[in-house]
Amino acid sequence: MIKPIRAILNTKRKNKRLISIGYDIFAIVISIYLAIALRLGTYTFELGLDEWVTLLLTISVTVFTFAKLGMYRAVLRYMMFPAVGNIFLAVFISSLTLVISGFFFHTFIPRSVPFIYAGLAILTLGGPRIMIRSVYDQMIKRKKPNVFIYGAGATGRELVYALIQGDEYNPVILLDDDPSKRGNILFGLKVHHPNEFEHLQSLYQPVKLLLAINNINKGKRLRLVEKLSDWPIAIQSVPSVEDIAAGKATATEIKDLDVADLLGRAPITPDSELLAKNIHNKCVMVTGAGGSIGSELCRQILAQQPKILVLFELNEYNLYKIEQELLSTKKNLKSQTQIIAALGSVQRQNRLEKLINTYEIETLYHAAAYKHVPLVEDNVVEGIRNNVFGTLSCAQAAIECGVKNFTLISTDKAVRPTNVMGASKRMAELVLQALADKGTDTVFTMVRFGNVLGSSGSVVPLFKKQIKAGGPVTVTHPDIIRYFMLIPEAAQLVIQAGAMGNNGQVFVLDMGEPVKILDLAKRMVHLMGMKESLNSSSDEGDVEIKFTGLRPGEKLYEELLIGDNVEGTSHEKIMTAMESKLGWPEMQILLNELDECCHDFNVDCIRRILLEAPTGYTLNK
Repeated sequence: MIKPIRAILNTKRKNKRLISIGYDIFAIVISIYLAIALRLGTYTFELGLDEWVTLLLTISVTVFTFAKLGMYRAVLRYMMFPAVGNIFLAVFISSLTLVISGFFFHTFIPRSVPFIYAGLAILTLGGPRIMIRSVYDQMIKRKKPNVFIYGAGATGRELVYALIQGDEYNPVILLDDDPSKRGNILFGLKVHHPNEFEHLQSLYQPVKLLLAINNINKGKRLRLVEKLSDWPIAIQSVPSVEDIAAGKATATEIKDLDVADLLGRAPITPDSELLAKNIHNKCVMVTGAGGSIGSELCRQILAQQPKILVLFELNEYNLYKIEQELLSTKKNLKSQTQIIAALGSVQRQNRLEKLINTYEIETLYHAAAYKHVPLVEDNVVEGIRNNVFGTLSCAQAAIECGVKNFTLISTDKAVRPTNVMGASKRMAELVLQALADKGTDTVFTMVRFGNVLGSSGSVVPLFKKQIKAGGPVTVTHPDIIRYFMLIPEAAQLVIQAGAMGNNGQVFVLDMGEPVKILDLAKRMVHLMGMKESLNSSSDEGDVEIKFTGLRPGEKLYEELLIGDNVEGTSHEKIMTAMESKLGWPEMQILLNELDECCHDFNVDCIRRILLEAPTGYTLNK
């Protein structure tokens, strides 16, 4: 049975159509013959010319109807309930044709024959199609791994339908905690309560659980993910129905859980007025436009419809990538913003001045920096050149060219730093504070925040890669904690803080509760359907979590403020801090000495200056 069906399914589309039409003609003839035979009680009877004309007309109309209803375009293996409905409609039209043609051609057709014919035609025309579909389903189901779907709403239904049609996964069970949905049948799948998971898992042995819930608020989703992380099964999510309808994603575009779900962090709603204040219909420039934060700043800025957006970047590929992305976004938004891609180093002040003057830049976001702690620790001179003197060059170019607003993207590692990267960013803050005290028309603001999820240096993609490779997952210390923020959220808050600032003000973003990195690693292991073991201990586990020790310059925890002199602002998630600083004459002497040390590649001299300056820098021993 299966071999002939497989042969039919594997033949060319043209041949399949010819086979279908040929079979349908045969089925119609047999159905009419049997209908008459059953009515007359005999299998032998004569057919005159009128009967043959009626038969040919019925066949022609039926085949034509099938063709118009798309039955010869439909792929049998994907035929679903709409196709079954078309078969009933075509048989009804065929029976009606038999009655009408019999009347006009005075054919001998007893009144009950069309009804008998309709029943037989449904069996002969629809039966083989349904049988082929069923056999194909069984053939495919044996090859596809089983999955559970959590969520019996619109997204869940869309996903079940798509997976049944596809060749990737075989949905076997729907789970939903809504009592009103329990016991419902969707596309042949029964809806069960999550409490039955353990029994159902042993019964069906699914390879993963697909989370198909997008119509709940962020808090409920976070609690749900927290509960599901204890289940011994890999968990992934699917796009929302809205994204599928808008063409942004497909129903089967299954992906790992969003990083916000992993960290249990709800996004912050931005203030639209603050977002637009320094950007809308203005000329804006972003340094480090190809980096994690810089590129997200560009996306957020473009959404506010600036007149001009200048992307300034040292890395050619990163600049090309963000330019192409923004040009595509601009087209979709039907934006009139002029996008300029400019290669160059932030250490070249004359290059910066030429760009700022040419495009009449009013707002500048300085995101260009070396931020990888161990790399900067091993390349001290280049770290200082880029982070300190690069900031100085940008700031002096902004002052010289009359830029109205200058915002520095800083870091929590600038607070009581134990590494050169953090000390260099604190020194960059001191440079801007000194320039602000000097008195300029440019408003300098600094925005300080912690780690961003999904950035080039984030632990989340690293952990995913390590877990997929079978481990070990490397955590530097069992007690290490970090603050985390989503990249879009961080970029929006940077823009809003820059719009609020007075000259020389340091802003600190509310990063929420700190996250223990060990707990994050464990949760990611669980959500990928595995168990962890710690440092090759006797505990049974699929993935080892290995402690590697703190890296050079790394702290167990990060701080966001210096001192306790902290004040709130009009934005609930943005605070400001008053900190020690230097006047411009003192800063200038310090910078000259630092420049000489960099020129001589004297790392000890550089560290000494960083220790003596009011950066709070201490050597991590």
